[in-house]
Amino acid sequence: MRLAADIQAFQGRLGHTFRDPGLLVRALTHASIAAPMRPSNERLEFLGDRVLGLSIAGALFDADEKAAEGQLAPRFNALVRKETCAEVARALGLGDVLKLGRSEMMTGGRRKEALLADAMEAVIAAVYLDAGFEAARAVVLRHWGARVQDAGNGARDAKTALQEWAQARGMAVPTYAAISREGPDHAPVFTVEVRLANGATAQAAANTKRAAEQVAARALLARLEGQDD
Repeated sequence: MRLAADIQAFQGRLGHTFRDPGLLVRALTHASIAAPMRPSNERLEFLGDRVLGLSIAGALFDADEKAAEGQLAPRFNALVRKETCAEVARALGLGDVLKLGRSEMMTGGRRKEALLADAMEAVIAAVYLDAGFEAARAVVLRHWGARVQDAGNGARDAKTALQEWAQARGMAVPTYAAISREGPDHAPVFTVEVRLANGATAQAAANTKRAAEQVAARALLARLEGQDD
């Protein structure tokens, strides 16, 4: 099977050359365009989720020999959640090569977090079936490696950390509000504001609402912790 040029380029960004290119095509095929002779990526997604989980668990275990289970578990959850999978997918340009039905394309399917995350897991499964666990693990570590290192260095989820800061002081949880959305559909920029009950606020922009919320929370937390010093 000869891959289209855009999928060949994606394969290069992924860092794995498929012996069976049909596996990659299947991983990129959403249920909205699937047919009896062209199955969707749903079964691959199921498998890829488990391959990703084992790869990340092993990487975290190796990255911090002193970390207790109670420290490893939240790091693991942050690295395998849908939001993180979608972030990796965006960095790889996976949305550009997704095979979608007309209805999904018309509703912005190439940008949907759930579709991107599911397809990323399916791609991991495709690598696993094509070349085995070590090849799949190598792909995961190539694209999650910096995040694993950050987790091992004690990086916190900013929204969670800000919520904990507020609750420790008897405040309600922070609220987030979308301020604006700018830019073209293929590269939107969202501006979000986070607000605490004491009136403290911060704004930030990013290419997804969730990412903007994280940046805003991080900015506000840094300012608040600076005031505590």
